[in-house]
Amino acid sequence: MWNPFKKTGNSNNSNNDDDDSKDPNNMGFVQRLAMKKMMSMSPEQREKMMKKVLTPENISKNKDKLMAAMEQMKASGQMSASQIEEAKRRLGL
Repeated sequence: MWNPFKKTGNSNNSNNDDDDSKDPNNMGFVQRLAMKKMMSMSPEQREKMMKKVLTPENISKNKDKLMAAMEQMKASGQMSASQIEEAKRRLGL
């Protein structure tokens, strides 16, 4: 099961230092609230919510935002080109 909060020892990630995007000190107020709510959810609730959010309708409606976010992550070194291609394949973009 996919867990966006679990750190993995993935050696192909070029930014293996502390992940600043998950550091509460570097998050905005709303992001910290959302993170706390997600962490307090049971794994079943979290998976149910992710399935609800990642429906094909939502993905196609927000395709331009997703693509822009992926390109920004590539430019900042958070994702490699192969990781972006894998994400696009899984999301059907």
